[in-house]
Amino acid sequence: MTKVVVCQHRLLHYRLGLFERLREACASRGIDLHLVHGQASRRESAKKDEGSLPWAHKVENRFWELGARDLVWQPLPADLRDADLVVVMQENRILSNYPLLLSRLWSSRRIAYWGHGVNFQSDSPGGLREKWKQMMLRRVDWWFAYTETSADIVRHAGYPQERITCLDNAIDNEAFERDLASVTDAQLQAMRVEIDASVGAPVGLFCGSLYPDKRLNYMIAAADHIHAALPAFRLVVIGDGPSAGEIRATAETRPWLKWLGVRKGQEKAAWFRLADGVINPGAVGLHVLDSFCSGTPMMTTAESRHGPEIAYLHDGVNGLVVHGGSDGYADAVIALFSDRSRLVAIKQAALRDAKHYTLDNMVERFADGIERCVSMPKK
Repeated sequence: MTKVVVCQHRLLHYRLGLFERLREACASRGIDLHLVHGQASRRESAKKDEGSLPWAHKVENRFWELGARDLVWQPLPADLRDADLVVVMQENRILSNYPLLLSRLWSSRRIAYWGHGVNFQSDSPGGLREKWKQMMLRRVDWWFAYTETSADIVRHAGYPQERITCLDNAIDNEAFERDLASVTDAQLQAMRVEIDASVGAPVGLFCGSLYPDKRLNYMIAAADHIHAALPAFRLVVIGDGPSAGEIRATAETRPWLKWLGVRKGQEKAAWFRLADGVINPGAVGLHVLDSFCSGTPMMTTAESRHGPEIAYLHDGVNGLVVHGGSDGYADAVIALFSDRSRLVAIKQAALRDAKHYTLDNMVERFADGIERCVSMPKK
């Protein structure tokens, strides 16, 4: 049986469903899938975002702190070194990747990257770290790209198209969809009363971690502009983080802005059901899928430091991607809130796209890519 190993330096809780389903999909293709993971670094451990799987191989990572960055060495268990394919994350800091890449010179084992192509949040996109990443980009046998944007980056670097799998990165949203379906009209009415929003008043929602890349000052300036034009407008902020103090102070002087802190499960879903749009001018990542599942259009900006999932968002089709300053952003949101037929059309497009960006589709693409990789000659 073909043996394949996927390495994760730590196992994130939202990836558990992916690996469970991927293991089953690979088994149906005669592929024995193994998952190797270590543990979080000292700094990462504060996030408390790790999970576990009984069949995974847990190893002990070694870390070195270099300024604000962590270098990591993740050992590969001896009984997995005969794998036909090892999939590693495309991260400069994972030092244990380099011996595996070098071993391609004499080993029949294939090595694949799973990654973004570039660091979308880099402070120095033209710096040495990104140049090193670009130099190493083509030195693998296969590429598992997060999104079509990542696949384009890899193609433009000269990597062969026939060895790229676009995964369309996703998470399991089935529980969120169930929560959305369970929200009642009475619950929505009570929430309108809570934020003093009349029936038909436009409601914006921010949901996510509160930190500088979310451009909270920009969001507040835009919200002021929106409220001046549409006095019935209400903005609800869900989330917490290092920049929560900004939102707390802002809410004290703006009765139309409500900060709720962290909300999960059915309560989070209810706010998505109530909202007319997601007001998020800052970084967009996987949470764009919450927008799609709920049919609540994501409204963001082109200039922010987005994750690769920004590729899913198409301006004027399933959301808004606005260029420029906060006034221009606010004007675009005001225009959409004032044109109900256009807003409904964008909501419907978002709901349609939710059916494409699913965990099941990602699993099938991943398993197909693995099967193709091990059946083709080494690059």
